[in-house]
Amino acid sequence: MTHNTPLSPRPLSHLGEAAQCRVLTTRALREHGVSTTVANERCRPGGPWQLLLPGVYLLRQGPPTSDERLHAALLYAGAERSPSPSRPGSLERAGHGPPAPAREAVITGLAALSLHGFAAAPSLRALDRIDVLVPRARRLRSTGCVRVVRGHGLPQPEEITGLPVAPVPRALADAVAQLTDAGIVRRLLIESVRGGHCEAAAVVAELTQARLLGRPHVVDAVDTLLAEGRALAEGRLYEMVFRHWLPEPCWNVDLRLPGGPPLGGVDAYWPDQAVALELDTRAPREDGAAQWSEYARKREALEGLGITVVHLTPGKLRESLEQQAAVVRTALMTAAERDPAEYVVVVPR
Repeated sequence: MTHNTPLSPRPLSHLGEAAQCRVLTTRALREHGVSTTVANERCRPGGPWQLLLPGVYLLRQGPPTSDERLHAALLYAGAERSPSPSRPGSLERAGHGPPAPAREAVITGLAALSLHGFAAAPSLRALDRIDVLVPRARRLRSTGCVRVVRGHGLPQPEEITGLPVAPVPRALADAVAQLTDAGIVRRLLIESVRGGHCEAAAVVAELTQARLLGRPHVVDAVDTLLAEGRALAEGRLYEMVFRHWLPEPCWNVDLRLPGGPPLGGVDAYWPDQAVALELDTRAPREDGAAQWSEYARKREALEGLGITVVHLTPGKLRESLEQQAAVVRTALMTAAERDPAEYVVVVPR
């Protein structure tokens, strides 16, 4: 076959219409019997193909679709392979797509949030750049519609429409790193918890890891995020008590010894059973060690007085409300088997 020999469509005839079949790399085309020279000739003005990214071709003319851009970005980053030509027709007969992506890169940032279904994120069509997260050691440059984001390690991706996508907390951190609009940052962070995508603590952990908490507009948004996360957790706590017919506690109270110093506040307290419940909505920030020390001190003091402390996290309430209700019910039912607790004063907050 010379460079002037007309290209036969036969080697590519078994490929389907899916985006990953219309977007191929130089290597994949070579495996299909198409040389780089021929591929480049087909991308000349008036030709049937186009070069989307270095070494990545779209086997048609016209603007690429969002799916084609996403697959092209991953192919450029080496995160997935093009369909293999080893057995023509095998893809259609088996009813399967291309081989599973090698996890060398994942979609992140605003593109990932759009794939996760965030209303506050721009649509994929509206994005000029697609962020692709790769290991820090990878020698890869941002180009065209691809912005390369480097990290010490890749998170376990979630598969959305067959694509490896960064989990919401990591995608948020990578998106926030590029944003300067405080309103957009706040809306994205709030939607992460209000939409049930993740817990506030997981988001703050990623923002801390990315060293973004030094930016004033991010700090303000995080404060709003934590308040939103706590409000949602308290709502689930009320739901747990009333849906599962638990005795109604004293809500949001401070405990103290008669005439003594305050012991600290709890989210719910059952005086007759001496059971206190505390929501752990602490977020891993710079003062995390001090927060943990204060929490441990309060719990030790209460348990030293014979008060049972039930510790719940927002994540546990979101994932297994019935199971957490059973934990609280057990603590209440076994109160009679314990030694009587010291009398404490209950003060509304």
